[in-house]
Amino acid sequence: MTDGFISRRDSLRLLASGALTASLAPGFLIGSTGSASAATLEEIKKRGYMTVATEDDFNPFEFVKDGKPTGFDNEMVDLLRKYVPFEVRQEILPWTGILAGVATGKYDIAITAAIITKEREKTLEFTTPIADATHYYVKRKSDGSINAVKDLSGKTCGVQAGSALLGRLPELETMLKASGGKMGKIVEYTSYPEAYQDLALGRTDYVVNTVINIDSLVASKPDVFAKGQPVSGPSYPAWAIKKGNTELTALMDAFIAEQKKNGKMGELQKKWFGKSMEYLPVKFAAEF
Repeated sequence: MTDGFISRRDSLRLLASGALTASLAPGFLIGSTGSASAATLEEIKKRGYMTVATEDDFNPFEFVKDGKPTGFDNEMVDLLRKYVPFEVRQEILPWTGILAGVATGKYDIAITAAIITKEREKTLEFTTPIADATHYYVKRKSDGSINAVKDLSGKTCGVQAGSALLGRLPELETMLKASGGKMGKIVEYTSYPEAYQDLALGRTDYVVNTVINIDSLVASKPDVFAKGQPVSGPSYPAWAIKKGNTELTALMDAFIAEQKKNGKMGELQKKWFGKSMEYLPVKFAAEF
């Protein structure tokens, strides 16, 4: 199993024509090689800027609309620019290279919805969680055979290849065994849009993803999909920084704490996720 540094979006689909790069608003780079290297907070202050990597297509966290970056994380980047005493240089790129780029020093920080896992903690520091990423299943609305977790026994599951969610399917397997059931076939996809398409067509029976993404899917296609129940314990996404860069992590934690205190983070959570999340932990140690 991979460590989660692979694609959750089909980068070839997004970059093949170059149209997205051409339409992107001035001041943002997409698919850049990233000439800067990760630096300590002191080095960032001396050089006068910080390199931030965000994802190109992960609604509602980060995506590009009408040539402009938008979504929860991008609005947080706007607030960050007003908070720090140096320039924030943003690079927008597919998920494929983001975490590996931070871990190897290509970018200072990934401001994206990276789920905290034990494997990722080996090479990355994580900030205070920014959202709830508990895993749920989603089914076809017309499928009356699935009404609870126990009904997933023996059925075909869709999930993204190499994702943190794939690594936590053993939790679902334990739930099924407790009710006398068993895990069915697991189909891995390059991207979640592909998984949802197969689910709608009846090629799989359910898909596992985080609660926010499933809520967004069901809200956009309420006649096609229906949200199920949790299939994992607590899980949270956060922003990622190179391992050992504790001063920069502390600065970002202070920034998030300030946005919580002044209510702006809660407002953005409500805008993009449907509710504010005051219950999120300040720090989270992954068990998986």
